[in-house]
Amino acid sequence: MKPSSLNPFAIFAAAVTLMAISAPAMAQQTILVINEDQILRESAVGQHIATRLQAISTELDGELRALRTPIDEEAERLNAETAAITQEAIQQRPDLLQRIQTVSQQAQEFEARRQQYSNELVATERAAMRPVLEALQAVLQEVVEDRNADIVIDRGALVYAGQSVDASVDVIERLNARLPTVPVNRVRLPEGDAQQPQQ
Repeated sequence: MKPSSLNPFAIFAAAVTLMAISAPAMAQQTILVINEDQILRESAVGQHIATRLQAISTELDGELRALRTPIDEEAERLNAETAAITQEAIQQRPDLLQRIQTVSQQAQEFEARRQQYSNELVATERAAMRPVLEALQAVLQEVVEDRNADIVIDRGALVYAGQSVDASVDVIERLNARLPTVPVNRVRLPEGDAQQPQQ
């Protein structure tokens, strides 16, 4: 199970001033560019979260394998036992019918558990990112004030921007000083909860 491809900066981006302005007006503005992907990838807290999420994902995979193995083994035994007999003959075997029904139910329960674990990983990432988003907003405000910036734009929304207006490294350095790590603890959802975790 891989960590989700959730973009944790979606909320953060909403707090960043993104304005569509004309060329003459833009010439009078001080513009800064940040690279959200780079900030998460290279900051200490971003790397810490990624490492912990991978460890939790590996833990979940191990639990799922332990649940799936006996189901697969029983399914293989049933396939071997029923390969040489007709459907009509199977219908005359209450023991086989019960085992088939049990395996089918277990497989459905496994899929529900797998979805639950996937949602837990998403919820875990979101919980870990909340303090990061708060710290990023504070860091960005500092950078904006120090550089007298009027507009901040994500590099992903641009075709080109020179390095002189890119504040990503500055943001990373300040974020490292302010919040080098955060707790990343597995969020456990109620058993059988296959609903998508809330934003």
